[in-house]
Amino acid sequence: MTALKKKRPVSYHLVNIGIGFLALFAILPIIWTFYTSLRTNVDINKFPTKFSFSNLSFDAYFGVWRDTNFPMLIKNSLIVSTMTVIISLALGTFAGYALSRSKFRGRQGVLLVYLAIRLVPGVLLLIPMYLFMNRLGLLDSYIGLTLAYTTFTLPATIWLMKGFFDSLPPDLENAARIDGCSRMGAMWRISIPLVLPGLAATGTLTAITAWNDVLFALLLTSSDRTRTWPVGLREMIGEFQLPWEALTATSILSLLPVVIGFALVGRKMVAGITAGSLKD
Repeated sequence: MTALKKKRPVSYHLVNIGIGFLALFAILPIIWTFYTSLRTNVDINKFPTKFSFSNLSFDAYFGVWRDTNFPMLIKNSLIVSTMTVIISLALGTFAGYALSRSKFRGRQGVLLVYLAIRLVPGVLLLIPMYLFMNRLGLLDSYIGLTLAYTTFTLPATIWLMKGFFDSLPPDLENAARIDGCSRMGAMWRISIPLVLPGLAATGTLTAITAWNDVLFALLLTSSDRTRTWPVGLREMIGEFQLPWEALTATSILSLLPVVIGFALVGRKMVAGITAGSLKD
């Protein structure tokens, strides 16, 4: 005798319909951007909203990769984003752990200072940042751009990592210290494996912030040697022309590293949860 299927409430179907509409709302612009990149610029200007599968090609992608400096721009973005993630996670993990485990006077004040720094709009830091980097001789360099990004990614990283460490019971580290581990040994052997999902999520947010930045990259870089892809995308817009097929093709190509990164982070998050699981 087969079990009768439980009738689902109306709210269940309404929630699924709402999620479907939200997913469609988020995906449709990407689909239309990809479709526009396959059209010719003449066709786009003449029939902006026309939908047809005729005369579609990947010529814009080959043209962007072959005739522009887009490969170098992507390489610059990857280098700067990777350096920003490494520095932010390294400093943010140690600072978050210290603020989570150490009880000292003025601890809440330190956290409020980090929060205040994060709340300052990046536009207000452009001129001071430019003067500071100019004095240090770091204009138009990977290091200068990475330090600029770290100024507004590090406070968020510290707050996030502190929250992840707060969720771990200190008794686990205390047991390791009783067995002979030092404070740093207990952190590396016990706490870090358990917060690997948090590290992956925080690193993803940091990478996206550095990857999509325009203001600091536009101000602190002046040549293709260090210019990132958002600035290069802006440079494609001419005074009397707007190459839609090249712009949309560049946008789609710029999404590929982000998609690949999310796929890798998803696997790392699952691996981190598995490695950090406890056995009774």
